Amino acid sequence: MSTTFQLDTATSRAHPTPSPLRRLSVPAIRQRKVDGVTAEPVVMLTAYTARQAQLLDAHCDLLLCGDSLGQVIYGLPTSLQVTLDMMIAHGAAVVRGSYHAVVVVDLPFGTYEASPEQAFASASRLLAETGASAVKLEGGAAMAETVAFLTQRGIPVMGHVGLTPQAVNVLGGYNARGRSDAEAEKIVSDAVALDKAGAFAIVIEGVVEPIAIAATKATSCPTIGIGASAQCDGQVLVTEDMLGMFERVPRFVKRFADVAEVISGAAQDYAAQVRARSFPGAEQTYQPK
Repeated sequence: MSTTFQLDTATSRAHPTPSPLRRLSVPAIRQRKVDGVTAEPVVMLTAYTARQAQLLDAHCDLLLCGDSLGQVIYGLPTSLQVTLDMMIAHGAAVVRGSYHAVVVVDLPFGTYEASPEQAFASASRLLAETGASAVKLEGGAAMAETVAFLTQRGIPVMGHVGLTPQAVNVLGGYNARGRSDAEAEKIVSDAVALDKAGAFAIVIEGVVEPIAIAATKATSCPTIGIGASAQCDGQVLVTEDMLGMFERVPRFVKRFADVAEVISGAAQDYAAQVRARSFPGAEQTYQPK
């Protein structure tokens, strides 16, 4: 028995109602790829709030509560300032707002890199306090031991190679990776190392297409591209980028809507009516019984 959230017309707020619908599982995602082929591509979008999760859930296999919430929700310059408490609060909201998709939550910078034991302490707290199904961490072969340590202790892990935003200071920016032969070879070997360590899926971000294809062919678990290749086993985008909430987005992002313009226009119309004292219902004041 899982929980869905529907709008209560009396309150216009999320109201929990039990539903017998069954959530997808981590093994089900992993098993999408058979003999190197994923017949049904994996659909993933980011979600940071319960209402956002409600709207996306039915259309996605995976909902990622990513540390990109630092920039998207909090207006931070990078994801490096995001804390574990922030990820737990938003991850729990996404779980409450969904019933179908596998919810994955990012381990933020500084909460897992020091040792497998540190990663386990952070990941176990995250899963226990959010109800999410898996965690995601960045890094390649250097994190393989940690991925194995977590999966052997019951914590499913999604990997992340290529452009890794938490390493922005080392990488020198958010530029595409894999332009040199050495870097290209390392990205593929990183993906293979995470796959062998037990990652159930691997995000490949910001790499030139031949590298993403090579990594996808070299791994037995699904790869999920973002600015990589349509030939990956699935795709992910930051939902706010996909919806057109920001003027500036990565070059690889396709906008499927212009929600920012809709919101701004609605706010403009509202403000004009309030200032003209023509707002419908404004004349109806509260009368105590």
